[in-house]
Amino acid sequence: MLLYDYLRSSAATRVRIGLNYKELDYTKTDINLLNNVQQSDDYLSVSHSGLIPTLDDNGNLIHQSLAILEYLDEQYKSKPILPTDNIARAYVRGLALSVACDIHPLNNLRVLNYLTKNLQQSDEEKNKWYQHWIELGLTGLEKTISNSKNYTGTYCYKDMFSLADICLIPQLINARRFNCNLENYPTLIAIDKECMKLETVLKALPSNQ
Repeated sequence: MLLYDYLRSSAATRVRIGLNYKELDYTKTDINLLNNVQQSDDYLSVSHSGLIPTLDDNGNLIHQSLAILEYLDEQYKSKPILPTDNIARAYVRGLALSVACDIHPLNNLRVLNYLTKNLQQSDEEKNKWYQHWIELGLTGLEKTISNSKNYTGTYCYKDMFSLADICLIPQLINARRFNCNLENYPTLIAIDKECMKLETVLKALPSNQ
């Protein structure tokens, strides 16, 4: 398998965590977003949207991090990242989508660049934008998990490392990069600490690439 990757991309980090956790062999090719490599003809022939990550599994191109992760879970059965029960699967997917659809898209690199380059917003204003959406999204996530019978003190869903944790980890990394105050999210921080005990997770993080 070949992963079109960028080390600081939250979406790509999700896929690296999933691949490592499931102990799958893969190679990476760097698509440097800061150098606009994602808009090169070569990469646009792989991903017409110019977004990363893309996974090439034996010539089959799969786009979007959550689609990639669900594909990996269905194709490679060891160490599942989704529960077997349908209600539990929907719950975990809902948590993952809260990050991947509600929080992350408002704060990814192309949005932040548009704010500063096209709308002429200052770095301070850009950071306020980032922190606003982080606070709104993480507040909802904190309440959802902490008030759920599915939280038992370890991961987002009981004692199972899941798709929800995979999405949460890089989002908290980014929140810290932008100096977001995380003291109001004790449940999310506790989950993050548990996840950081997994060597396969640590190896996927930007600081260890």
